[in-house]
Amino acid sequence: MPEKAKSGKAAASRTKSAKKATKKTTKKTTGKSASKKATTRKSTKATKAKKTTERTRTAAGGTGKVRVRQVRSGIGHAETYRRTLRALGLKHHQDEVVLPDNASVRGMVFKVRHLIRVTSEEA
Repeated sequence: MPEKAKSGKAAASRTKSAKKATKKTTKKTTGKSASKKATTRKSTKATKAKKTTERTRTAAGGTGKVRVRQVRSGIGHAETYRRTLRALGLKHHQDEVVLPDNASVRGMVFKVRHLIRVTSEEA
């Protein structure tokens, strides 16, 4: 019985070393193609983000005003989120402000979108 255990261990170590050898050769041959794939993924993500931004611009109507209401507290969130809430004029939970619908406000709203609710303000 002990002989079988030894041969089993030896066989297992041979297969492990064989797997390592194949991994090394695979990495060498796919080095360039992997970087090309990564570049393609990045450009696709950038395109999707751009399309999403364009959709939100056209959906909101461009100019006008938006009503921003803080529905979640900034406590326990990053300092930059709390500063953004302050910059929007939201001082506490359930506070509500009316702001112009422009690029700077949209950027701040996008950053803290999980803490607020935005509705369009009719003129």
